[in-house]
Amino acid sequence: MTFNDTRRSPTADRKISVIFWVLVAVLVASGWALWSGWGNARVGVFLFVVAGWLISLCLHEYAHARTALHGGDISVGTKGYLTLNPLKYTHPIYSFVMPLIFIILGGIALPGGAVFIERGRIRGKWKHSLISAAGPAVNLVLALLLLIPLSQVGLDTAHPAFFSALGYLALLQLMAGILNLVPMPGLDGYGIVEPWLSYENRRAFANLAPYGMMIVFLLLWNPTVNNWFFNDVIYRVLGWFGQSALFASVGSSAFHFFNFHLGNVFGS
Repeated sequence: MTFNDTRRSPTADRKISVIFWVLVAVLVASGWALWSGWGNARVGVFLFVVAGWLISLCLHEYAHARTALHGGDISVGTKGYLTLNPLKYTHPIYSFVMPLIFIILGGIALPGGAVFIERGRIRGKWKHSLISAAGPAVNLVLALLLLIPLSQVGLDTAHPAFFSALGYLALLQLMAGILNLVPMPGLDGYGIVEPWLSYENRRAFANLAPYGMMIVFLLLWNPTVNNWFFNDVIYRVLGWFGQSALFASVGSSAFHFFNFHLGNVFGS
């Protein structure tokens, strides 16, 4: 007896998507333009940061899915979560469009929940916690990878636009990692502690989950909270890495289209 086998192969379930490669191409092209001084610096910074941010969101969700796969949820492959394709995720608007709008309007980096993990397949509280921790861990690792070389760059660099974009992208990764570790329902920080809570507490907090990201976003609009978070947390950490804080500040201004010239800031 013969029949058509239309099942997807494991290789197809894990093949990197064209969309992800397009984002990588935009990142590389805009990075080259900033490095060489070609084109408008502010446009280059915007494209570089947007592409880098979307790539990090893909990697963030991939980390959740990959950890879940090793934890026992083999369904993540057939759902396309291992392809780094943002269109395969459960809520592309909530998970990609909204975080992008957040950084454009308010400079606040918050990845949204995107992958649906079949938690019933996972055995052990530690595995559940690790699945939730994997996403923000990726953001913190990316921040470190960007900040280490940036810490070796002085203000007399010949490529201020490039390093400003790099600095702002590092700031966003650091912010995303820290904010997503807040134990607020709907964020990964809550996902880390949730397995250790009683059933009654989990049920009570579940009603807040759809609004967790928005609550954190609104809290950061409060001047007191915003000033504490950015000055005492984010920029203090950036200050450990040479002139990264200044590069990030200039990159933020360029990204948000303030009317200034990068060369004036760096004295070039």
